[in-house]
Amino acid sequence: MKKYKVGLTTGVFDLFHVGHLNILKQAKDQCDFLIVGVSTDEFVEAYKNKTPVVPFEDRKTIVEAQRDVDLVIPQTSHASKLDIIDNYDVEVMFHGNDWKGSSTFVELERELKRRNVDAVYFEYTAGVSSTQLIERIKQTISTS
Repeated sequence: MKKYKVGLTTGVFDLFHVGHLNILKQAKDQCDFLIVGVSTDEFVEAYKNKTPVVPFEDRKTIVEAQRDVDLVIPQTSHASKLDIIDNYDVEVMFHGNDWKGSSTFVELERELKRRNVDAVYFEYTAGVSSTQLIERIKQTISTS
């Protein structure tokens, strides 16, 4: 029996890689039903000041195809995490520990605590991120 019934994780999931797989698997190992909030292009542009390489609908389709994912919902803002939590009786929010302590997540943790929702952070998969993949591609192109 798993610790939680309903869990949530969110992310951009651009250039889907093993770090994304790791967080989805670890989250699903702890909950019966895993909801994934995939950030819309507009949201990513607003808070990261960059456009994802892979368009939202494609990223959403890729995440939906993962066996550990039960439901994918568009994430349109940081506040939309709370809407998902409230609307789906989420008991736990999973995230990579690279966000722990950030101003965004300090505030989010306050709201989670108020809602009696646990926050679980997983070890960041070192050496792989969409940003690093983009940089490697740029280096490969420039040395070709």
